[in-house]
Amino acid sequence: MEGTSGLRWSGGIRPGAPGSRATRLELFYDLVFVFAFLNVTTVTADNPTPRGLAQCLVVLALLWWCWTGFAALGNAVRTDQGVVPLVGFATMAAAFVLAVTMPHAFVDRAGGLPGPVVFAACYLLVRASQVAIFGWVSRGDRRLRRRWLVLAVPVLVSTAFIAAAALVPPRVASGRVEVGVRLALWVAALAVEYGLGLVLRGTGWTVVSAGHWAERHALIVLVALGESIIALGVGPGFVAGLPLTWSVIVAAVFGIAAVAALWWTYFDALALALEQTLHRTRERRARIALARDVYTYLHLPLVAGIILFALGLKGVLKEGSDPATRGWGVPLPGFDLLALYGGVALYLLALIALERRALGRTRWWSIAAVGLLIVLVPIAGDMPELVALGLLALATVAATVAQRLVDAPLRGQVRHVALEEQLASEAEQTQWRGRHL
Repeated sequence: MEGTSGLRWSGGIRPGAPGSRATRLELFYDLVFVFAFLNVTTVTADNPTPRGLAQCLVVLALLWWCWTGFAALGNAVRTDQGVVPLVGFATMAAAFVLAVTMPHAFVDRAGGLPGPVVFAACYLLVRASQVAIFGWVSRGDRRLRRRWLVLAVPVLVSTAFIAAAALVPPRVASGRVEVGVRLALWVAALAVEYGLGLVLRGTGWTVVSAGHWAERHALIVLVALGESIIALGVGPGFVAGLPLTWSVIVAAVFGIAAVAALWWTYFDALALALEQTLHRTRERRARIALARDVYTYLHLPLVAGIILFALGLKGVLKEGSDPATRGWGVPLPGFDLLALYGGVALYLLALIALERRALGRTRWWSIAAVGLLIVLVPIAGDMPELVALGLLALATVAATVAQRLVDAPLRGQVRHVALEEQLASEAEQTQWRGRHL
């Protein structure tokens, strides 16, 4: 999760710096996760059951841990220098195959490679390559090398659980029991990765650049929001060939309104406030704990909420725009309703936890919005699909506006500091370019 400290140029690898930001190469890495998030929603939409949802969340958590490895790597070393891009491309290929195998990760279908085994191998390759770079740059420091060995343990143990999930269940069970055993072993792998991440407390590592760390996580939230936009674009018929109607257009507007409200609640001021708090936290252990809790752990439910919202949105638009199925005048299916409203509620709960952990404040209007969404679920279940979607958009926008009014003093201060920082950085860069270019 964290970058390394005390590293020097070594073997074509250059360490990061406190003022570094995200590179274009890191954004290129994120393209894999655009596809991965899209595949998560697609696979889950084809299996709209509680078990399918549980599998979706487990896969998403594993993908998230892989992505945090990329973020930590970019914070510790310069990913666009030396041999790191070559390692990154190889890891990116493994991550892409990991995403491709998701539909086959729980069930080994005949006629091809064993999906669970391929998934386990790709996960090991992704995580091992990330840890290997940290090991390479710390090889000259005995203290860091010992701590690196401790950090390598979760990768080996979690991969062992995933490999066991691929190999053991077919020999001891079949059908639903096999899938259940495999899911339990995957949960055990998650417990190892996330649990030891809490226990180790970033031993031997630190956050080199607070700005980079915050920016990378903000960008992945944008990637997840982009998945919602994709659900809007491909759901109503551009891919399936369904007719374009006024109902589809209205639904798209409602969806964009909800996505815009979700963007505003995070990016308008809270994301800036989180980054500024991380900058001000200079004591090493406190900074590690803040970066771990706020970004590595609490941004996961933030992204999961968006993915669930996109999942529900995809189901709404697909069924509502197809005259051969249900149309817009029939209530939402229960799975789509829970994904749609539950995704937004989970997103708001994550925002509440983020602000409480980083700023010590409580987002009362967001808490009220979550309560309102819970109350609206049974009501929306009896409404036509289009009305239920519009009600969700209205509730989300109203909660965002109310929170914006309440946070006006803090928002003004945070945005003023961010603007001053931006202007100072631009002036410094302009002076440097004038002297050297």
